[in-house]
Amino acid sequence: MTKGYRLSAATGIHRGDREYQQDQLTLISHPRVQGCVLGVVADGMGGRSGGRKASDQVMLTARQLFEHYSPERDDAATVLQQLVKEAHLVIKLTAISAEEEPHSTVAAFLINPAGDCHWVHAGDSRLYHFHGTDLVHRTRDHSYVQMLVDKGELTEQEARVHPQSNILMGCLGSEDEPPADLHFIDRLRPGDVLLACSDGVWHYFNDQELGTVLATLTPREASEFLIDKARGRAGGTGDNLSLVIVKIEPLAG
Repeated sequence: MTKGYRLSAATGIHRGDREYQQDQLTLISHPRVQGCVLGVVADGMGGRSGGRKASDQVMLTARQLFEHYSPERDDAATVLQQLVKEAHLVIKLTAISAEEEPHSTVAAFLINPAGDCHWVHAGDSRLYHFHGTDLVHRTRDHSYVQMLVDKGELTEQEARVHPQSNILMGCLGSEDEPPADLHFIDRLRPGDVLLACSDGVWHYFNDQELGTVLATLTPREASEFLIDKARGRAGGTGDNLSLVIVKIEPLAG
């Protein structure tokens, strides 16, 4: 990270009201390169253990690729696309050897020491970039209701409560090649916040609420608040919840 900045971060995960935890996440610093960070959220789907196997595979693939990543030599966007492709392939191989049908979303961001950031997503786990309380950019879900929103047939609010909001148009482990939508932030600066989360979190908040919480609270406080508030708003029907928050802050003095 550029001199004068520091990263403050937190993660949160909760089973919600589901019988099993199929979300997985990781937030890791590069083993050899200071200021290089990878954050990943994966929401697994597919039977009692199928979804967990799928999200575990996303984590394993992400850690292996990041271990061998060199900011000076490798292209971050290519590595993130490789994460989607390799995890998708292994999840499909898992399905051949089991009766389950494992699938997973992925939302991953990679911050380089120079302060630039790349992200990739597939499915309806989301990535958000805020500056202060303002939304700079967020991912668009690969889902049926997002398609209706894009066509102007639903509002964002209507999409969140639509009975078919859980139908995905693309994810890892599906028959078709998964989408791997990329985004690039050329330089993170103090006041920026990155949020990666599963639909069990974002489903219960609009962008303005998320921006206010992330700007006002520390990453740890925001993580706990968002999970508690989502649990309350779910009213006993909540999905698994997982989130990764990274805040860019100026050095004191």
